[in-house]
Amino acid sequence: TFHSVAYEGSNALIANGFLVMSKGKRTIVHQSGKAFPLVGDTPWALPFRATTDQAKVYAKDRQQKGFNAALLFSLQPDMESTGPDERDTPQGFKRAFKDLHQGHIRELVPEYFQYMDSLISILIDHEIVPVYQPVFHGFGWKGQRVLGNVIDPGEYVRYCNYLLARYGAQPAMWLIAGDNGGRDPGVKEAGEMLEIWDCYAQPTGLHYNPCDDYIASWAVNNPIKHCMHYNKTFQGEEWLDFQWAQTGHNGEHLYHKVERMYDDPIVKAVANGEPTYEGMGGGKNGLGWWQGEEAWMQMMSGGTMGVVYGAASLWQWKVTADEEGWTDWASQPKSWEGAMNMEGSKYVGYISKALEGLDFADIEKRWDLADGKPLLAKEGQLYISYLNEGGTITIKGIPDGLRIRWFDPKTGVFTDAGTPQSLAGAERHVSFETPSEEPWVLIVGD
Repeated sequence: TFHSVAYEGSNALIANGFLVMSKGKRTIVHQSGKAFPLVGDTPWALPFRATTDQAKVYAKDRQQKGFNAALLFSLQPDMESTGPDERDTPQGFKRAFKDLHQGHIRELVPEYFQYMDSLISILIDHEIVPVYQPVFHGFGWKGQRVLGNVIDPGEYVRYCNYLLARYGAQPAMWLIAGDNGGRDPGVKEAGEMLEIWDCYAQPTGLHYNPCDDYIASWAVNNPIKHCMHYNKTFQGEEWLDFQWAQTGHNGEHLYHKVERMYDDPIVKAVANGEPTYEGMGGGKNGLGWWQGEEAWMQMMSGGTMGVVYGAASLWQWKVTADEEGWTDWASQPKSWEGAMNMEGSKYVGYISKALEGLDFADIEKRWDLADGKPLLAKEGQLYISYLNEGGTITIKGIPDGLRIRWFDPKTGVFTDAGTPQSLAGAERHVSFETPSEEPWVLIVGD
């Protein structure tokens, strides 16, 4: 006999219901209808490298900063990676399957998933949604031949089904393609399976490599690396809820990808799922405020699903600052904990504070209402603008009576907006001037 009772705890992930797509398909909401602007982090290797004590340190830090999602390799995906079968050990990693190095995932290691259960519980206890990537398709952990490119499609679908059965009755998101073109073996079939079997309909999507509209040098004459996908593989499929672009790790602010994805006539939720991680390039790229500007502008440019942050050495969960196994391109001389404390993470986390309590669901990119300046809007109800250098913004059609606030994206502090200037005309135009010539976020309405 089963007896269902209402949840009476304080965990917002559970109290507001699991995650689903909004009515207009552009954002995530709880089943209660409360908006869930994604603020994601990328501790990819946590499941096979971290201890529970380390996971508690990580989750506490990220919850305090405002992160609400964690992108995870569900297992170590490189077939040629070697090292001790241990956590918190240089070169070590726990094995999820005994035969992964042989190109299969048939011989499951129960103890691995029993330990992973504890790690997942820690994240959820800290109101962080696990984003499960089953078997990676791109660089992987050390760039040593990921299984996802050559996996048996049936094995991939079966494993995705296993993850659904084990973790799908708690907050989750399903990232069934990672860092390639979306057409690796079993991806489509896994999406179709989730559409049928995930009774909670939690969000399912794809994460791409950066070569969306060009041929990367590493993809030339390499049939398993897919370019020219335009971040829109399977765009018309019912099972597909979101598409995540990647802009690479050279420290460039590239906004055209999410702009193009947002404008696709078939609406899916959109985000840049992989900007330059902080400290990539041996500790040189994407440092500090670069991350704040990147996150806000990706959102303003059409990435209304939310934002994703990463830090070199955290993503691969380096045990020590000098642990070997990665070139400077992918790493920096920090441990996972040192990387966790980098400055840029606080700026990205502040986005949660800025958007807390706002009816953000299905907000639209509406630069046309502000003479071409960055603006997200739900006309007559909510307006959000990020002004990177401060200044004045004039917005058309704002009704009287809406709350007006300035948010400092560098400090996380709200400031009274004062009295805006209304301009005469057939349509009510309202001008707002930032408190200083620094980055500011204007929030009008609720």
